[in-house]
Amino acid sequence: MTDTILVEQRNGWRKLILNRPDKLNALNETVLRDLTAALDAIEADRSCRAVLLTGAGRGFCSGQELGPSIMPRQAGPPDLAPIADAYHRGLVRRLRAVPLPVVCAVNGIAAGAGANLALACDIVLAARGASFVQAFVRIGLVPDCGGSFFLPRLIGEARARVLAMLGEPVSAEQAETWGMIWKAVDDAVLTVQSEALTTRLAAGPSEALALMKRAFAASATNTLDAQLDLEAELQGLAGRTADYAAGVQAFAAKSKPVFTGGR
Repeated sequence: MTDTILVEQRNGWRKLILNRPDKLNALNETVLRDLTAALDAIEADRSCRAVLLTGAGRGFCSGQELGPSIMPRQAGPPDLAPIADAYHRGLVRRLRAVPLPVVCAVNGIAAGAGANLALACDIVLAARGASFVQAFVRIGLVPDCGGSFFLPRLIGEARARVLAMLGEPVSAEQAETWGMIWKAVDDAVLTVQSEALTTRLAAGPSEALALMKRAFAASATNTLDAQLDLEAELQGLAGRTADYAAGVQAFAAKSKPVFTGGR
């Protein structure tokens, strides 16, 4: 792994920092590969129970870098499908499938693939000075990194179409109002609040949180009956964990539960 992704080990969780501040943390094949590898390492570490993703410098992520491999050229147009297929698709799937809560702290501009990378995380906080831009239309492309999936489900189809087709920025506060993200916070406290939230999640019932991710992922395509069946199945799994026993015992004793994690 290169230094495009900084990994900070915390007590029970890890902080991943996009580390190309001179490029506003633009994505390229190295960044995408390294971030995927970091998520693989996190999942393999049984002591890690939550993840925080953010960006170095004054922006979260300005989107895909317009490097030589994706630029139009005299020899003919580039084929962008393999890049989207091999890297963007794989990273988004990895974020959604990793059995850990993933918090995203958007510390500045989140544009194009960078905006949708944030939306792929489980919980998104943004500094009030941050903004989200579906910048693809400005260069004649379509949303990727799951943008055409996440946006309609988060803010409705009408707003999603306008953001994609006009490429206008959305402030962090507007994103919160629309339900695109969970919360907008003052710039000065973004780090403190996002780290406190990740610490809280890391102390939670790990297996239950992982099962919640499975349930929410399936709900996008399930019928109600199928989702009810899945809930019953997942509840059965959760009920057999040590964290469930600890939670019930603490509830009966009117004390705070101590979850040891069941991942």
